[in-house]
Amino acid sequence: MVDVVSPDVRSRMMAGIKGKNTKPELIVRRGLHRLGFRYRLHDKKLLGKPDLVFPKYKAVVFAHGCFWYGHDCSLFKWPKTREQFWRDKIQGNMDRDCMQRQKLEHLGWRCLIVWECALKAKTGHEVDNLLVQCANWLMGDEFTGEISGQ
Repeated sequence: MVDVVSPDVRSRMMAGIKGKNTKPELIVRRGLHRLGFRYRLHDKKLLGKPDLVFPKYKAVVFAHGCFWYGHDCSLFKWPKTREQFWRDKIQGNMDRDCMQRQKLEHLGWRCLIVWECALKAKTGHEVDNLLVQCANWLMGDEFTGEISGQ
């Protein structure tokens, strides 16, 4: 399928996508704050600058976009243009993320990944359930966790 916008427009659109304060991250942040959790944002002292850092629980939460990390869900589709570039880019993101999580875990940090597809709920009730899952994970003793929409 041919792209519906010019390469210059597509490049500008992709360059405008931010890495911090994304919609999935803001949903998780606001929800956990409303539940009484306090955290640090993008702590530069920790590898990978996790989206949310909970020193009290020695835990970090990453809110991942399904496209950027190649998540196996309905939101992820391989681009049809510049296929090798995108395969290398997304695989690099996945490899780097895995390495950073392993190092954080080695340092004793618990890691939770919340996938964008889990936040694409049809109702607010489903998002509330996701936030309760996050809260339960934070207060629990599981070392790693993952919440997706599948």
